[in-house]
Amino acid sequence: MPLSWLDPDAIGFPAVDTALTDPNGLLAVGGDLTPGWLVHAYQHGIFPWYEAGQPILWWSPDPRMVLFPAELHVSRSLRKLLRQQPFRLTMDQNFSGVINACGSVRGRSEGTWITSELKAAYQRLHGLGIAHSVEAWEGERLVGGLYGLALGQVFFGESMFSSSSNSSKVALVFLVEHLRKWGYGLIDCQVASAHLASLGAREIPRRRFTELLDRLIDGHSRPCYWPEPEPWQAESEPGNEL
Repeated sequence: MPLSWLDPDAIGFPAVDTALTDPNGLLAVGGDLTPGWLVHAYQHGIFPWYEAGQPILWWSPDPRMVLFPAELHVSRSLRKLLRQQPFRLTMDQNFSGVINACGSVRGRSEGTWITSELKAAYQRLHGLGIAHSVEAWEGERLVGGLYGLALGQVFFGESMFSSSSNSSKVALVFLVEHLRKWGYGLIDCQVASAHLASLGAREIPRRRFTELLDRLIDGHSRPCYWPEPEPWQAESEPGNEL
């Protein structure tokens, strides 16, 4: 089946079950990166992923990698590190620094996929209180973090980086514990990785994923701007330990 070319003036996507199986999840080409397009895409389990020089490519892979906050796995070694509080952790204090650092890391298909257009698009969403970042600091130096979108009771993780050992893992634990307190039910990790699996993420069928989105986004609202996180110390029993 040929890919659908999207009209940038008419927001809408084909059904996700029409996505290609090779490459897994490629759904459509074109459209736009305005907030309306991006919010509509994420609400339906679709995200943009393309390299500089390519048209916008939209994806909805099957299966989908997700992390249920209650299933966060914290290993003994990571728990020991958390008790040492090696980093100062913040939210939404340096979104541009986080996305720029993530853009310098090669990922997914080992391409430079966070294009300047994508950076600008997510910056706009951050200004609207939809995209958020978590930062890990050593003194005044940003050494790790992650960013993504929050819609309803779902956080859609986009990318993370670490320039100091385990800083992105600590940032993720910090995020998950706050999302759990705030009533979030799902974290989208998009595609499988051993790093995320080690923290408790697992794959579920795309159909199940979209059912969860329908339940956790529709009819639920969250404050656009996240509240200031409470002073944080890792819980004595964070997540599950194998």
